[in-house]
Amino acid sequence: MLRLAERALADPRLTEGADATWNLLLCLDPDGLRRNEGWLTGPYALGQYFRNFFRPGFLEQPEWLPDGAAGAALPETRALLEVQDELRPFLQCSLHGVDVGGGFVELTDDLPGLAQRLAHIAARLGIPRELGAYDALYWPGLGPAVYRIPPPRRAGLAAAITEAAVESTWFHPHPHGTITAVVEAPMWGVAAVTDGSPPADREAVLRAVSHTLRHDTGLLRHLLARVRPYLAAVPDAARLLAPVDDYVLVCPGLADAWDPDTGDGAAHPLPPLSTAHLAALRISGRRLALRTAGLLHQLVRAAGDDPAGALPELDRLIDAWCADYRDGCGARWIPVARQAEYQARVVLAAFDLAVRDTPARSRPGEPGWESGAALPMQRE
Repeated sequence: MLRLAERALADPRLTEGADATWNLLLCLDPDGLRRNEGWLTGPYALGQYFRNFFRPGFLEQPEWLPDGAAGAALPETRALLEVQDELRPFLQCSLHGVDVGGGFVELTDDLPGLAQRLAHIAARLGIPRELGAYDALYWPGLGPAVYRIPPPRRAGLAAAITEAAVESTWFHPHPHGTITAVVEAPMWGVAAVTDGSPPADREAVLRAVSHTLRHDTGLLRHLLARVRPYLAAVPDAARLLAPVDDYVLVCPGLADAWDPDTGDGAAHPLPPLSTAHLAALRISGRRLALRTAGLLHQLVRAAGDDPAGALPELDRLIDAWCADYRDGCGARWIPVARQAEYQARVVLAAFDLAVRDTPARSRPGEPGWESGAALPMQRE
């Protein structure tokens, strides 16, 4: 965000020249950020990251609106909605980090040319493009590593968690003419996510991935049952348990959906899968298990003297699963400066295309924009 601010201040083509104002929100979830401080300063190793990682439970993620905008409970969400309705931006970029995999972009409307810009940026910076992103498994593609977010619909919690099938702050400003770009930048890159070729043995890989996820979920369920009775005295344990319960809830259904022997192909068939898709599914299954183990590790540490005796087993699982990322998937660390440069360049490319696509005087904007009324300085 600071890099984008520096670019906008230094280059008048991004402000006066484009007849545009940049509004930068440095952090949407300060509570979540504070809970991730254990890994943010390094060392940047997979084990250090997952042992200190936090993502809130689904119902406490500020960008989701499972009960619609009127039912938004989090103050962070309400603040973002108010800003969106006040500014009515022509472009909104939501910046996300992918822990392991590749970079990709999700759009609420097409920005023709973005896939080509993304390919150039990724090649220049050595960032793998995720050509079969798990997040967009069932979504239409707009070009390599660019996906279209479908309109929200009513769905159960499991579908909402796994398919982003509910209302969100991404779509909330859509009636104002806003295009939302969700820009995903990887921390550990994996080359296999760039392979768009047909897989050699699709069903064998799907069986292996789904069986592994079932096995890992069984281990984690057992550990969770051992640990849970000792967590009553842990301050704010419910915050850490919420995402654990979310992951344990969705993992069996995901394993069934991916397994060619158990999946309901008629009701919810998997799309055509490339080698990149299969790599992304393998990474995603491992991610769910590692995040759950890491959160349990934090809960056990907070409980004090490990009354359930679970810490050695959690350490063993985390080390083994991180080794699989490193040695089995070839995950390699991407320096922070390169991650930030990649994300900034993708945002600037989206901005340039959105400006070209939307003539300034027909652009949605602040109230009074069309009449040329002066804007209060604090809005700038």
